[in-house]
Amino acid sequence: MRAVSPIHPALIPMMLGACLVAVSALDLPGPLRATRPAYAQAGLRERTIFVSALTARGEPVDGLDVEDFIVTEDGRRREILRVSPATEAIDIALLIDTSAAASRAIPFIREGVRSFVRQMSVGNGIALVALADRPTILVDYTSSPERLEQGIGRLFAMSGSGMTLMDAIIEVSTGLRRRDAPRAVIVPIMTNGVEFTNRYARDVVAAVRQAGAGLHAIVMGTLDVGSTEERERALALDEGPRASGGQHVTLLAETGLEPALLKLARELSSQYKVVYGRPESLVPPAKIDVASGRPGVTMRGTPARGQAGA
Repeated sequence: MRAVSPIHPALIPMMLGACLVAVSALDLPGPLRATRPAYAQAGLRERTIFVSALTARGEPVDGLDVEDFIVTEDGRRREILRVSPATEAIDIALLIDTSAAASRAIPFIREGVRSFVRQMSVGNGIALVALADRPTILVDYTSSPERLEQGIGRLFAMSGSGMTLMDAIIEVSTGLRRRDAPRAVIVPIMTNGVEFTNRYARDVVAAVRQAGAGLHAIVMGTLDVGSTEERERALALDEGPRASGGQHVTLLAETGLEPALLKLARELSSQYKVVYGRPESLVPPAKIDVASGRPGVTMRGTPARGQAGA
């Protein structure tokens, strides 16, 4: 008969550990089994959308929770997994009308932009782009108040010039695709002056969506639609905000610009980060909508940038 060697005492803890690892790998029933979240078991992928929740007066609504948000993709309602205040950085491109038509508005534009920068520069990147004759970067994306103030000081109306808004939106959108901030917004600040660029609205809207940016247009005066260029511009500023979770604000006077920009700053600073579940699919949805489950609250949202398959 073969003799059985006794186990050395030093090996006992190691053998017990190996046994525990083997037991943990078993498919144990009931409460002993480590389970994945229900949405993962259902084959859902997490997606994120940044949402503005606003009162009828356009002011942010605080204290909302999962049950207050309704997200649909191509008309199909999705499960909201969690909601939290959005703290992610924002790339903000301010497209500023410096055409001849903006001569009277320039002092109001400077003060409005200055107030907006004070509220939004910390933790975010802000770029200033002038629109006269051709899109011109006055200040590239920065959080430096000093650099932005220098750019504000360079805001002057150019005599005899027109606007190049449509070119600017497409070029800025292309640039944003090379940046990686989770959130991005494009903010045209403009008069109803002449548009010089020859672009189609559908191309502008497509560029904004591909950049994952929200388009928030603030217009002093009513846009003319007498020429083809003006009609395409008006169409882009109607469809672009609706397709990207932005807005189109029309001001009757230049004095309303600073309050409008401060209201936008409050909105962007008070957004919600809404995470929901999407079924596994090779085809991304064509349309994502967000609505409020609470009466009297209006919502608009922009999907987080950099999500594969978004």
